[in-house]
Amino acid sequence: WQKRWMNSEYKADLGKFKLTAGKFYGDPVRDKGLQTSENSKFYAISSRFKPFSNKGKTLVIQYTVKHEQKIDCGGGYVKIFSSNLDQKNLRGDSHYYIMFGPDICGSATKKVHVILNYKNKPHPIKKPIRCKVDGYTHLYTLIIRPDQTYEVKIDNEMVASGNLEDDLDFLPPRKINDPTVRKPTDWDDRIQIDDPNDIKPEDWDEPEYIMDTSAEKPEDWDDAANGEWRYPTVKNPLYRGEWKPRQIDNPNYRGVWPHPQIDNPNYSPDSSIYSYENISIIGLDIWQVRAGTIFDNFLITDDEVYAEDFGDETWGETKGPEKEMNIKQTEEEQERERVTEEKYFEQRFKKKLERRKASGKGRAVRNTIEKEEL
Repeated sequence: WQKRWMNSEYKADLGKFKLTAGKFYGDPVRDKGLQTSENSKFYAISSRFKPFSNKGKTLVIQYTVKHEQKIDCGGGYVKIFSSNLDQKNLRGDSHYYIMFGPDICGSATKKVHVILNYKNKPHPIKKPIRCKVDGYTHLYTLIIRPDQTYEVKIDNEMVASGNLEDDLDFLPPRKINDPTVRKPTDWDDRIQIDDPNDIKPEDWDEPEYIMDTSAEKPEDWDDAANGEWRYPTVKNPLYRGEWKPRQIDNPNYRGVWPHPQIDNPNYSPDSSIYSYENISIIGLDIWQVRAGTIFDNFLITDDEVYAEDFGDETWGETKGPEKEMNIKQTEEEQERERVTEEKYFEQRFKKKLERRKASGKGRAVRNTIEKEEL
């Protein structure tokens, strides 16, 4: 793998990858993958293959991700590059064709990226796609077809699909609002209005702050040095804020005005959004706070059925044993912790009894009823 993958050298302290199946796995050999090994590091590594174009063909990008460390913040996505990438200078701002895969950071970000480059500008998918966060190996698949449709699968199950033009902002909209048409002046689109029968109470207007007349002038107050003493102000308990009439349903409400639309003169269809030339490199360009993610089973093909079968033959065959091994390890660890805890409290209890026997024989007669629960 070290011959097939090239580490970037754009900065000296990039994180290092190692080959391992991790702490738990379905197969000790088949589940070996590239694992991030250093916390709070950027990682940049890539692998080159024979250049090709997906013009007129389906493009499938697939791989497995295992956040064994139950990652709290970090990327798990891959990037696809053209053949002219300088691999030794791979970095975050390197031009890429496609970015795909999971990204996690805190509770707010747990999503699958689908970002396609079009006319040298990255366009992210507008649909939210949630990634897996349970610490096990998962299979991620992106399918881009010549008819400009796409599909995202996790564990060989479809989680998102649609049309590239509709779900990513590559092109101007086909239709726009007619600029020559204005909303009628008598069109009322207010859902609620002020109740004309609601009148402000006469005792409503109270100042927000009032003088605290219960305060007394300090004995050491110096008018010459501090100025004339005044009562301090306090929050008025009778202050009720700005009065506003209650709201009622608008009897004249007509709904949202439907602005007439026309064909957008700036719209021009492009049937080649999906295609790229000289696809030649796959790379991992990520940041991770807590290392431990394992990447494996990389596949780029034009055959959807083959990709699904490949996923079943790799991830599909080892996912069950992997989970069983993790559950067994967790149970064994819990048992060790329980035994250690019991020994700790047993020793602590024995020491306390010994101290009482040594120093409290006389006291034991007086305190005939004494109970201690652990």
